[in-house]
Amino acid sequence: MELLKGKENAEKAKSLEVAEDSREEVWKHPSFVGDLFQGKVRWELISPFPAQSAEDKAIGDAFLAKLGDFLKRELDADAVDRTGIIPDKVYKGLAELGCFGMKIPKEYGGLGLSQTNYNRAIGLVASHCGSTAVLLSAHQSIGVPQPLKMFGTPEQKKKYLPLFAKGAISAFALTEPNVGSDPAKMSTTATPTPDGQHYVINGDKLWCTNGPIADILIVMAKTPPKIVRGKEKTQITAFIVEKGTPGFEIVHRCKFMGLNGIQNGLLRFKDVKVPRENIVWGEGQGLKLALITLNTGRLTVPAACAAMARASLGIVRKWSNERVQWGAPVGQHEAITSKIARMTATTFAMDAVTWMTSALADRGQADIRLEAAMAKLYCTEAAWRIADDTVQIRGGRGYETSESLRGRGEEGIPVERMMRDTRINLIIEGTSEIMRLFIAREAMDPHLRNILPLMSGRTPIGEKLTKGLSVTWKYGLWYPGLWVGGGSRPELPSRLSGHAGAVNGSARRLARGLFHAMAAHQQGLEKRQRILERYVNIGTELFAMSCVLTYAASLVKAAPSDRTPEELADVYCREARRRIRSEFASQSDNDDRLIYRTGRSALEGRYTWLEKDVL
Repeated sequence: MELLKGKENAEKAKSLEVAEDSREEVWKHPSFVGDLFQGKVRWELISPFPAQSAEDKAIGDAFLAKLGDFLKRELDADAVDRTGIIPDKVYKGLAELGCFGMKIPKEYGGLGLSQTNYNRAIGLVASHCGSTAVLLSAHQSIGVPQPLKMFGTPEQKKKYLPLFAKGAISAFALTEPNVGSDPAKMSTTATPTPDGQHYVINGDKLWCTNGPIADILIVMAKTPPKIVRGKEKTQITAFIVEKGTPGFEIVHRCKFMGLNGIQNGLLRFKDVKVPRENIVWGEGQGLKLALITLNTGRLTVPAACAAMARASLGIVRKWSNERVQWGAPVGQHEAITSKIARMTATTFAMDAVTWMTSALADRGQADIRLEAAMAKLYCTEAAWRIADDTVQIRGGRGYETSESLRGRGEEGIPVERMMRDTRINLIIEGTSEIMRLFIAREAMDPHLRNILPLMSGRTPIGEKLTKGLSVTWKYGLWYPGLWVGGGSRPELPSRLSGHAGAVNGSARRLARGLFHAMAAHQQGLEKRQRILERYVNIGTELFAMSCVLTYAASLVKAAPSDRTPEELADVYCREARRRIRSEFASQSDNDDRLIYRTGRSALEGRYTWLEKDVL
């Protein structure tokens, strides 16, 4: 048992080491959320709300008009869901519109859309057909074009980007049958040939979206380890692999609960030989490349979720006014009215978060690793709640397929399909659980950078003393400030000003709580995931509130006679503040240890008597 435990600890340490080595260590630009966890609300980073320029909006409007017409005319989303096939005419039409080159610079034949316009386009497609949205998003949010734009050599860009602009399809191969979020266990290898001019890739990749139809892929593989400071370091490297390369095989196309039209599968690489110049960024940089790429790549997920939420609002509003039960439209019954109110306010918040993070990505003057992760976490979980409420409000018609509805003479509203397609968003590109751990780690980074050198055996005594004095002085100034009220506030309608004050106060309380937790649990805090989860939930609510407040202010300023954005922001922030208070209270009033022990007991089989009389 001790030997097994020692092996598990060694594997865990290895996994953590690989993850740490792949992090972005330097914060080159400010982060609103990063400062939020430090108790400082830097309103100037997000206020006034970074609205899209009139010129860029006009470009997006024109493109969306063409794209929308094409989707309505040529794409039968129900047929895609039923058959599992996106027709060739749709691929061809999307390529002619430039949809496979939306983010590719114009110099390479692409459309060169801003992140905001790209997200608008993906949202439009997602509101009609989730499978087609995933085809486009997987291709250029995390597929080959994005890594090449960021890290490719001039030769790689010149060779491949024009192909994508014309309609070539890409995919990103990272996950393996036995490896999900723990890349240290990756088994796919890339072995250099004796002359060092090629690498030979062997291994399997699973759940590779677009993989079965991709013309070009990014494939992550382990290259030989390197010795750094006398210690062996795992090297994960990104390779460009072209379809048709000998040894590359499509083993299986996967089928899922939803998104029936996506091409996703198990890929096999058997002695696949690729030239050394197909390495992207450099040996050992693959995982870091993936994480950096995901910072902006994740932003299409909240955009798609927000679009689904907007579509759902229209569905429930119409239905709740038309459907009469117990002598009144169902929307007039308080239980339904309350659901619709929360759905509306939450959709407003999803839009605020989506367009805030999109604008920050376009500006390029902020580090958005935390903002992007929070946008993904927040919007996916909110979208699932909205999908569930939409089905509930529609009742049996929400559960019935759109084709069945049409078959008996009713309007074919695809609520059932929307729900199935939405569920995956809590899993892809980082599960909600992984997102919370990622956010917690990045939020604690300023503290860890101060404390870890003091705990390291490699730090010389003299340096520790100097660092210790510096840290003591720094925290001596920082910590008392967390108990002092005040703080700046953005320019807001008077009705919303108090909510900004609540954000300021809650941010200081959040920073205190996280600091206290680190002091109390020290290295054991990583195991107290429920504590970290609550603090991340609080931070996420505060970020959403901040986006909502500045978004509402910008809309009211643009159209002073329309106070509806102010109303929605007020409702949202009132509800969010209640959730925040509940999360703070739960940090001291909880049964975390008891619940954990119960869960372990279930794993050990102590409650198997509950599993009787089932097949």
